[in-house]
Amino acid sequence: MSLCAGLDRPKSRKYNIFWKSVFVLVVLAVIIFVYLASKSVDYIWRWYRIPQYFFYEEQVDVRAEIQGEVVDIEKGEEETLIRIKGGDQSEEYSFPGENVLIYAGDFVYAGDILGKYKEWQAGILLQGLWLTLKVSIIGIVLGIVLGVLTGLARISENPALRWGAITYIEVIRGSPLLVQIFLWYFVAGTLINAFLAEFSLPRVPALWFGIIALAIFAGAYVAEIVRAGIQSIPRGQMEASRSLGLTYAQSMRKVILPQATKRILPPMAGQFISLIKDSSLLGVISIRELTKATREVVTSSLQPFELWIVCALLYLILTFTLSMFVQYLERRAV
Repeated sequence: MSLCAGLDRPKSRKYNIFWKSVFVLVVLAVIIFVYLASKSVDYIWRWYRIPQYFFYEEQVDVRAEIQGEVVDIEKGEEETLIRIKGGDQSEEYSFPGENVLIYAGDFVYAGDILGKYKEWQAGILLQGLWLTLKVSIIGIVLGIVLGVLTGLARISENPALRWGAITYIEVIRGSPLLVQIFLWYFVAGTLINAFLAEFSLPRVPALWFGIIALAIFAGAYVAEIVRAGIQSIPRGQMEASRSLGLTYAQSMRKVILPQATKRILPPMAGQFISLIKDSSLLGVISIRELTKATREVVTSSLQPFELWIVCALLYLILTFTLSMFVQYLERRAV
């Protein structure tokens, strides 16, 4: 009798080849369908214009800051140096290239253009992608810290900690994230910045209120994941560690949490993937993350299909990378 049964039964080579072929055919069918659908739409596709929203070459003007006479112009292989002297002041201007618009001996005024050069700049989509990545990473880290602490408080014997954790979890999970972002920015943010202004302290940028809203929202879900993971460990594990002389904190840190981590990683990965996509809501408080940047470009370029497809692919890259990283952590934790 075979030791394998059901899903554990080894499959034949023909079986694997057949179903792999089915998968390839389905993928090809989807690609053909998308291609035919794009051809049937009365729309002019302009994919060649997309790269400029990631990187573009900007022309930079070098302007004089003082008025005076151009004393000397040195043109090198990679850099041009211009010296200007006016009265008791003298200035030197260096820039790449040889595109100089003045001559030695000319008299220039403050604001006059001395030369020009081109410089590569990050486009609006790349800036939005970077901001989304930064907001997501900070939100994930703060959400993990807040979620773990709240999850431990959720199973604590202290009534104040337990009831406080339950209240926080239910309130945050029971209200929309968009409403929470509005409250943090327009209510809490206005109050905090008004208080800081009283003491002539710098204001808190809108970006940080958005990050706080995301972290608190994610922390409530992480807390329940942590609580469920800890409670899934048999109580005998805690009793055995306490009988060996470990304190509750040591037992939790050295025995319970390492075992619970293996069980909470998959649901936490799903929560963090949702957090990356939820960061698109920060556009309502004028934070130019990826979705808001895409919306601005669509408005100015009238290329909705290409840009929204690119936006979706960028989110897919972020979420897929995070998913692969969590799977790597899962393999290391085994």
